[in-house]
This record gives sequence, structure tokens and C-alpha cells, in this order.
Amino acid sequence: MRILIVEDERHLAEALGQIMTEQRYQTDVVYDGAGGLDYSLTGQYDVIVLDVMLPKVDGLEVAQRLRAAHVSTPILMLTARDEVADKISGLDCGADDYMTKPFDAGELLARIRALTRRQGEVVGNVITVGELSLRLDVRCLMWGEDSVHLGFKEFEVMRLLMLNGRAVVPKEDMIAKVWGLESEAEDNNVEVYISFLRKKLAFLHSNVTIGTLRKVGYFLEVPEE
Repeated sequence: MRILIVEDERHLAEALGQIMTEQRYQTDVVYDGAGGLDYSLTGQYDVIVLDVMLPKVDGLEVAQRLRAAHVSTPILMLTARDEVADKISGLDCGADDYMTKPFDAGELLARIRALTRRQGEVVGNVITVGELSLRLDVRCLMWGEDSVHLGFKEFEVMRLLMLNGRAVVPKEDMIAKVWGLESEAEDNNVEVYISFLRKKLAFLHSNVTIGTLRKVGYFLEVPEE
């Protein structure tokens, strides 16, 4: 999972970055709204943790511009303000959730996990698509009573596919979210890991398979119930 933290209080920003790193989330930290907007517009993040009071461009305007640009990345807004009107303003500008400082790290992580729920059903530490499950805590892919352990990048690719369910995940999104925009990874890197995952799904005798949309990306093929 890739997290963007936009927070001008450097000590808090660094503490948040450390918390995310300990969860093995790939994390970028930006200290002003203009930089946060530039990073967010790439669309490479799973969640944006966005402070309201920021230099250059405030968090409310960042959220508004992202939604106007059709960037749908979930936004968790942070603020020292606890007035209901302030929360309403944040949500109306496009935020998906709102936390008031100071906050508990455990609750923050729980809210981030909740915001990443998409077409794959997330219950606790497990994502389920059809009858296929992915254990997030131990990187284990399960079908019935059978299971197989995934390497780190295998896990990240599979997690991305399962969170999107039947929706196509473009190759460039996989590269950005799994390898990072500054990496030298190319389409063939994605193809290699898709091949690994297909072999593991076959080993499990799963009826959930990985489909290909030629020249675009990959998606999960799930039998109709």
C-alpha cells in the first residue's frame, strides 16, 4: 500500500511516516499543500493523509482540486479543529474521513484500512474476492483449506488486484504503487509477477483467476455466483 502524508508539522509528519513504515506501507511525506497537490495528482497512492492548515495551499483546497481533477484517491483529513462545521467543510470539499488532533495511532491505521476497501471485501486482516482470500498479516493466499505464502511484491500485486475486484488495474498503476514512480520497473516486471501469481492460483486450484486486458492491465476473473 502507498500512503501520501501531507503535514507541515515536521515532527508529526515524521512520526506518521514511521508508523506507516512499521506497517510496511510505502510512504511519501510532503510538508506543504502545493507539493501535496502535485504528488496526489499522480494518482499513485492508495490513501492521502491530508492536514487542513498547510502553507502555500490549504488542505481544503487541495481536496477540492483533486476531486475537480477526478482523482478519487481516499482522503483522510487531519485538523486541530473539532467544530462540526469544520468537519462538514472538509467532507464537502472531498475528504472521505476526518480525524481531530491529537489522535490514537491505532485508530488512524484502522481508518486507513477502512478507506482502502473497494470491490474486494476487507474483514480484519483478510481481503476476500469470491472464495479466494488474502491474509494481510502473514502475506498468505488461501483457497479453501489450501494456502500459499507470497513474496513481498507478489503480495503487493495481489493485494492491489483483490482490492479492485473485477476492475482492471492498469500496468502503470501497478508499477507506481508496487515499485514506485522513481523505479526503473517496466511492463515486463509486472508480467513476471503476474505469471508467478497465476502459477500459485493454479497450485491452489482456485476458480478466481487473473485476466488480461491487452495493452492495458489485469483484473480478477471471478465466477458469477
